[in-house]
Amino acid sequence: MITVRVALGDRGYDVVVGHGARSELAAMVPTTARRAAIVTQAGVPLDVDPGVPAERFVIGEGEEHKSLATIESLSRGFAEIGLTRNDIVVSVGGGMVSDVAGFAAASWHRGVAVIHVTTTLVGMVDAAVGGKTGVNLPEGKNLVGAFWQPSGVICDLDALATLPPRELRCGRGEIAKYHFLTGDDLLAMDDEHRIARCVQIKADIVAADEREGGQRALLNYGHTLAHALEIATEYRVAHGEAVAVGLVYAAQLAHRLGRISAERVQHHYEVVGGAYELPTTLPEGLDPAELVALMGRDKKVLAGGLTFVLDGPNGVELVNDVPAEAALGALADVGSTA
Repeated sequence: MITVRVALGDRGYDVVVGHGARSELAAMVPTTARRAAIVTQAGVPLDVDPGVPAERFVIGEGEEHKSLATIESLSRGFAEIGLTRNDIVVSVGGGMVSDVAGFAAASWHRGVAVIHVTTTLVGMVDAAVGGKTGVNLPEGKNLVGAFWQPSGVICDLDALATLPPRELRCGRGEIAKYHFLTGDDLLAMDDEHRIARCVQIKADIVAADEREGGQRALLNYGHTLAHALEIATEYRVAHGEAVAVGLVYAAQLAHRLGRISAERVQHHYEVVGGAYELPTTLPEGLDPAELVALMGRDKKVLAGGLTFVLDGPNGVELVNDVPAEAALGALADVGSTA
């Protein structure tokens, strides 16, 4: 197994990656904890033992359950079992579960410890690490939430064998993002080292910019359009698939703004569509103006215009005040599935 440290001083924590890593859970539970609230979903493949008495809370599947109503339901459940500030919340599932359970933990008694046992590739390489928690509103994705670092994260690779092909493909969308942030040949690594390397990349960025004041926004490369696509398709397009299209869209937009060459755009297509075998075109039937409006609600947006993470001569960076005309034109450059 490989352990990656998220270096945040006295709030730092370990991310354990490997087969059977869930055996490390009890050692991560704070000594003050007398009980655990396990937040999961029906059908999640891993059983866990936190080493203290535990109550299981099953939340709904689908983005419609990533909501304030679910936070209220969990909070009332925590009250019923008498969960105290000294106890522990354990999430067991994918990125939606860690987002919801993390926000519930951040809110309960103004903050109770949480450990994420992540069972999907997206959760392992992205969602469970870094302390960003939240839920959706009809107006946008992840608009309500909190920064709440976990006490530890477990990436048990045994869970990957249970995932359907589409779920694994979604994880590759996030891994492709890291390719453009570092240039690392992640596909040349085995699963354990690939996932650990993605965790290390994110851990380094989080340690330098925990609350997304600058550098951490780079982790949203490809995500501005991705979140808009998820909302516009009512989540029929899965997150990793949307990120893949968002990456090539960001390249087209950067090219329109004179930031990168046509050859660099082609490299995005070769990586995303070729090496990672992910979609590179928009689903048909979407309204480009609606997508631009949705991108304008993104949480990175500042007053004065659209904000994107874009490639450029200095690498990937945050770019403010992008003209709506350029954003609309780049959608046409990406094109849609025939």
